[in-house]
Amino acid sequence: MSSKDDVLDISPAPSIPPEKLEANEVQEVDSTLVGFNGPNDPYNARNWPMKKKIVTTMLYSFCTMGATWASTIYNSGIPQIKQHFGVSTEVALLGMSLFLFGNAFGPLLWAPVSELYGRKPSILIPIFGLTLFSFASATAKDIQTLLITRFFAGVFGGAPLSNVAGVLADVWSETQRGPALLVWGIAVIVGPLIAPIVGGALVVSAEGVGWRWTEYITGIILGVALVASVIWIDESFAPVLLARKAKRLRFETENWALHSQSEKSSGSMKALARKYLIVPFEMLVDPIAFFINLYASFVYAIIYLTIPAFPVEFVQVRHWNQLRGALPFIAIMVGVFFACGINIWGALNYKKVFIANNNRGIPEARLPPMMIGSVFFAAGLFIMAWTSEAPIHWIGFCVGAMCIGLGFHTIFLSALGYLVDTYLMLAASALAANLFMRSILAGAFPLFARALFENLGLDWGMSLLGFIAVAMLPIPYLFHIYGRRIRAVGKHSKKTFVA
Repeated sequence: MSSKDDVLDISPAPSIPPEKLEANEVQEVDSTLVGFNGPNDPYNARNWPMKKKIVTTMLYSFCTMGATWASTIYNSGIPQIKQHFGVSTEVALLGMSLFLFGNAFGPLLWAPVSELYGRKPSILIPIFGLTLFSFASATAKDIQTLLITRFFAGVFGGAPLSNVAGVLADVWSETQRGPALLVWGIAVIVGPLIAPIVGGALVVSAEGVGWRWTEYITGIILGVALVASVIWIDESFAPVLLARKAKRLRFETENWALHSQSEKSSGSMKALARKYLIVPFEMLVDPIAFFINLYASFVYAIIYLTIPAFPVEFVQVRHWNQLRGALPFIAIMVGVFFACGINIWGALNYKKVFIANNNRGIPEARLPPMMIGSVFFAAGLFIMAWTSEAPIHWIGFCVGAMCIGLGFHTIFLSALGYLVDTYLMLAASALAANLFMRSILAGAFPLFARALFENLGLDWGMSLLGFIAVAMLPIPYLFHIYGRRIRAVGKHSKKTFVA
């Protein structure tokens, strides 16, 4: 289960039996089984024109950015929400936390829908739901309505986070998938970081009603993404495409025995429920799944913890206005773009290992970018902690934020790649566990942000998080050295063990 040069490989290994093959690996096993007719079959999404592939990737990335944007733009209006509804900061912050909790549970529904009905409905129908609930949040008459609509918005908004990576595997070959995944990975992080800047501008320029416009703008953006996607995106999931092809051929040839692999052995809802509801939690007893998911979830949660931390630093400590105080989020995005260079280097390094190992991938070869990023991430937290006092120039805090962005993106993508390579055909369950854990932590962290920074201050509060990051720093190094032995004995990793 390896690609030659991409950052995240989610295609099945050639050694997997035909009855277990997914997506574009369907094979003809008898004369009535319909498959793809060679490399030029127009039914195969990998044979789409390059322009169509790029448009599909960009539109799905846009949908993903809209979903992650929706998670944080809400926070720009928290001061007005507190005043309007007469609630505490913690209650107002629930609007973001409940959205992220919804992200945790949503994919448990949308991932099975993807396998039953295809990628397009499993992503675009939830985007439509997210659009509706964004407008519902904008028109909420009381805090209870606002919090409920935010939760259900998160449930619908989790779909692109869980299903778009599968689209990229459908559309792009192993040697082309890396850049597409990098684009999507940037969309995942840019959305929640640029949203507070736009939200700050709305709140400052529309005093008194600005918080509602953060939700109106979100709904408008999602509506545009949805309409464009409905028009220009086609279904890409191979089992669905082959079922359509088999149906057309049955009517054209009147050979009613023709069928596709998915029609022959379609997964039951019970099997899918086990795959996405039970196995992900069972896998957490595996040391690799537990520690890699824990580390990736921690860095993901820290990104969301910065959403309330930056206003403390730049609005309360340095007395900037809300718009200016949101601009330092750009520093994290700068770090993400630097991380892309490291991830590309990691992909090239993986290709060398792949070739040297007789065209077989080694999961631990995914870890060098994470090893680099772990150092930058921990250092970034300490830099932010030690430069948080007002007399110290603001650029120091931004340098720390840039290191966090670099560390997050390298750790995040390496973790996904390592999980997929380790668990092969159980990769969907491993990623479901990853998304659930990181969304729960990301939703919980902002809730204790105020208590953390008020009791310890930004300096010691961020330092405490830095010490936790240092404690986790050895994880990629230990797995890089001992990962092969651990994979061989893990309860689930040994089932798909590849030396």
